[in-house]
Amino acid sequence: MDFVKCVITLKLDLSDIVISGGADASIIVWAIDTGDKLHTLKGHTRGILDLAVDPISQNDNDRLRHGPKKVIVFSAGSDREIRRWRIGLETAEQMDADNPILAHETSVYALRFDADGDLWTASADGTAKCLSRSHQFRADTTILHGDYVRAVALEEMGGYVLTAGRSEDIMVWDRGTGDLEHVFEGHYEEVTGLVMSGQRCVSVGIDGTVRTWSMKLSDLQNARKKKEIDQQALMAGEDVDDGTQKEGGSEIGLTEEEERELAELMQDDG
Repeated sequence: MDFVKCVITLKLDLSDIVISGGADASIIVWAIDTGDKLHTLKGHTRGILDLAVDPISQNDNDRLRHGPKKVIVFSAGSDREIRRWRIGLETAEQMDADNPILAHETSVYALRFDADGDLWTASADGTAKCLSRSHQFRADTTILHGDYVRAVALEEMGGYVLTAGRSEDIMVWDRGTGDLEHVFEGHYEEVTGLVMSGQRCVSVGIDGTVRTWSMKLSDLQNARKKKEIDQQALMAGEDVDDGTQKEGGSEIGLTEEEERELAELMQDDG
């Protein structure tokens, strides 16, 4: 068994299962209650980076009252391919094995479905894309983040798309126009994950911090104003606040013990 890169959980016919994707390019379906391996799926040629359950398939299953229930799972990998799998307790198969979705030039790091059932992706080619279900998951929106995009999140109420990655910043885009609305700054290393909790975005990075960012309209407007004021102050040669909490983002950082351990490691390196 190789490195596990991603994990999702769901119910199938009243049974709890785990689906894992690994660096060995395999996808494994497990029964949670017994730990049994139900299926091993092969199709990708390089490591699996993310998995996502098609919400439409889950909704369809809610209406079924006979036969084994199945869901459709999308997988993304370092081979730039996005593949689809129909998975049940008894059987699992790849859909359109000869025609994977090829929306990006290189690795696809993240998959997120929106409320309409369209698929958003984040890639090392520097873009995030919306793959339209009604157009057989072809891209109808492309956001040029500009560097490796490791994560994408959707704020449905305000109509925003958030992207993050190697650039360390979290970029907020207008979903309808594709325009950049704001840039949240706070992490000082690569951002590896984004998730929405209501109107609050939670980000995690390899700087060892978890940060939260309010996407409420009033808070977003205040963050924009603060950035404008800070930029004007910098142009005038004035000092600006450069603390760890920036633009409305609050930090969940290291404990005192972890800080001591980090300090000792840094002394040892010196």
